[in-house]
Formats: sequence, C-alpha cells, structure tokens
Amino acid sequence: MPARSKAQQKAAGAALSAKRGDTPKSKLKGASKEMEKSMSEKQLEEFASTTRKSLPERKD
Repeated sequence: MPARSKAQQKAAGAALSAKRGDTPKSKLKGASKEMEKSMSEKQLEEFASTTRKSLPERKD
C-alpha cells in the first residue's frame, strides 16, 4: 500500500532506517516510532518507496 502523504512517506523512511539498524530507535518520534513497532520491514519499504511527487504534504 503506498503512502498517502509526504509526511507519512517520510515517517516510514525513518522507521525503516531504525528497523534496519541504521538509525537508533531512540531518535524516532511520533508516527515513525509507532510505525517501527507495528509494521514489518516489507510494509515499511512499500510506504517509504512511494514517489513523493504527486503526494500532498499532509493528509487532512
């Protein structure tokens, strides 16, 4: 499932980085922290790989 906003795509990228061990989990905040806990690496990859060009900044 693709991300629905640029903010969601960015949060998924941060969560994916932490899940892979590239970023400390302690640096995560808000949505990215919850995404890291509740989503698999594959799900995070799908969200993070969404093209940002056509996405709104935030989903209302």
